[in-house]
Amino acid sequence: MEISGLIKNSFVDYPKNIACVVFTAGCNMNCWYCHNHDLISETKGEIDEEYVFSLLEERKKFLDGVVITGGEPTLQPDLTEFIKKIKSIGLKVKLDTNGTNLSVVKNLVNAGLLDYIAMDVKAPLSKYSVITSVPNIQEIKDSIEYIKNCGVDYEFRTTFAPNLTSDDIKQLVKDIGFVKNYALQQYRKPEHIVKEILKPHLPSELNALKEELGGLVNNFIIRNI
Repeated sequence: MEISGLIKNSFVDYPKNIACVVFTAGCNMNCWYCHNHDLISETKGEIDEEYVFSLLEERKKFLDGVVITGGEPTLQPDLTEFIKKIKSIGLKVKLDTNGTNLSVVKNLVNAGLLDYIAMDVKAPLSKYSVITSVPNIQEIKDSIEYIKNCGVDYEFRTTFAPNLTSDDIKQLVKDIGFVKNYALQQYRKPEHIVKEILKPHLPSELNALKEELGGLVNNFIIRNI
């Protein structure tokens, strides 16, 4: 595993759980608003896997689980073995993914290695290739449907980037259909952007979307406002 970052204790990254957060190197998307933008082109991590597991052993009495995020974790060839080691310690595993490697997610679910999946849905499907430069939209559609029905607890989430509109979010929620948990996250300017050109949406816009769309999902969550 190529590990580029680590948060020893987090109360916000795994719902209702205290978790260690592991950031993997490399991503097959290049979202301009990503707060982990420096990880996108990385191929080698700076944190030794042995250190991660010594930390988990030391803190396992105080942790509920581990969040594996990135970057895009499903690009890591050793992901399955890494998760098996985490599970052997007795900790839960939450996987963050962009939904572009469904076969990896399926294999992990079938092996009973995941306790929670968070998939980022970046835009309405009609605009996906424009916003993300991802050509295979069918993979995104298939990932959404699989995660909804795989039996593992899950959420879909969207960063309300300034180049998305309220109408985009409305269409996106319709695209994913009725889901257990959907989180709309406020955009915050990443450190790599020196000059702010596009402004975040007002909190009132996010609240208005929750009011209008709340009936289309089981649990509509607003984050970061």
